[in-house]
Amino acid sequence: MNSPHEEHPGDARATAGRTALATLAGTTLEWYDFFLYGTAAALIFNEQFFPSLSPTAGTLAAFSTFAVGFIARPLGGLVFGHFGDRIGRKATLVVSLVLMGIGSTLIGAIPNYDSIGFWSPVLLVALRVAQGIGLGGEGAGATLMSMEHAPPGKKNLYAGFPQMGTPGGLVLANVIFLATNSALGDHAFTSWGWRIPFLLSFVLVAVGLVVRLRVTESPSFSRVRAQEEVVRFPLKESLAVGFPRLSLTLLAVVANSAVAYVFMVFTLSYGTQHLGYDKQFLILSVTAAAVLWFATIPLWTGFADRHGRRTMFIAGSAAVLAWCLVFFPLLDTGNSALAVIALLGMGLIIPVTHSVQGSIIVDTFPVNVRYSGTSLILQSGAILGGGLAPMISTALLDSGGSSTGVTWYLAGICTVSLAGAVALFRLVPEGAPETDRATVEPLVGDSA
Repeated sequence: MNSPHEEHPGDARATAGRTALATLAGTTLEWYDFFLYGTAAALIFNEQFFPSLSPTAGTLAAFSTFAVGFIARPLGGLVFGHFGDRIGRKATLVVSLVLMGIGSTLIGAIPNYDSIGFWSPVLLVALRVAQGIGLGGEGAGATLMSMEHAPPGKKNLYAGFPQMGTPGGLVLANVIFLATNSALGDHAFTSWGWRIPFLLSFVLVAVGLVVRLRVTESPSFSRVRAQEEVVRFPLKESLAVGFPRLSLTLLAVVANSAVAYVFMVFTLSYGTQHLGYDKQFLILSVTAAAVLWFATIPLWTGFADRHGRRTMFIAGSAAVLAWCLVFFPLLDTGNSALAVIALLGMGLIIPVTHSVQGSIIVDTFPVNVRYSGTSLILQSGAILGGGLAPMISTALLDSGGSSTGVTWYLAGICTVSLAGAVALFRLVPEGAPETDRATVEPLVGDSA
């Protein structure tokens, strides 16, 4: 069967480029909203929504509302995945962006605990659920949309553009957070100025919609629809790839999520409350690390397209494990230079695995159930890894009195992921042909 690029040789590459940039823009805005909440949860929400609790308990409560968004993500993944496989990728991605933007904007308008008491955290949780549902539909859809438009031989590169939205959103959220804080001062920002970055979501999402509405439907899904291969229950059909491959794929990607959220979110509260680092110093350092993360993704995805991604992914998983063992010891010195090295190291190492985990997951499923299956793996990994990581880390810190427990927690989950990756790539035959057929069978290749 011809590829969409063979069917439309005149403009296929230009369309693929526009799609990649559109998915990058959309995921950046969605992750902006999500990370903005994480930064606020680490630094602001304990005082605004849980003032009657101790600092540690308030931070734990704030991180629990952060985790709620991850718990809601599978619901979004299931709903958007179902309709993405039934009616198309484009429409579901537009709706997910709108839902995420509305949730974030309204968070900026919630009265605090002193104004309406109990209802303040209740509203915060409800809107966090809306955020989680919206993001649950974004990750899988954007990755496969860009990947299904990719020119031959550039699948990993194009699937990496939506992955760049994660550090891109973090950079955007932290820059706006810091700029607002600097313009207003700490007192005004803590009392009311923190709302401005959330309210700004409305404008950013409007811009994102203009970009996203110009994207054409995925050629792969268009073929599925034209050949009447749309299935009634895509999630159920996606499970036919088999439990061993599904479970090993999930294990292989779960550590990246856990490590990233400890690095991006937990570090802010831990560094300011327990180590005495300046808030702006930490945010700037995390932002600089995210810039490295963003900039190196195309390098790693390009390498994967040329040389295959399995060896790269396993080596990257081992490197993440090794860096987790030194990350908190470097932070705990209280030395700013060593703290910067710890954070920049994360920014350099995380993208080795993060850059290709989307394409690895997408390749697990045939095109007619790809949105549902990919959402299942991504959102399950997000809950097991990222959503609970800041809360677990805070609890371990409180119970042990030091970061040692957090280090071993990260090392443990990294070891599980490394073992899962090794087993996955032994299970998947080397050099098996890739296909875009709408049949429920494992889709693998040298790059898997």
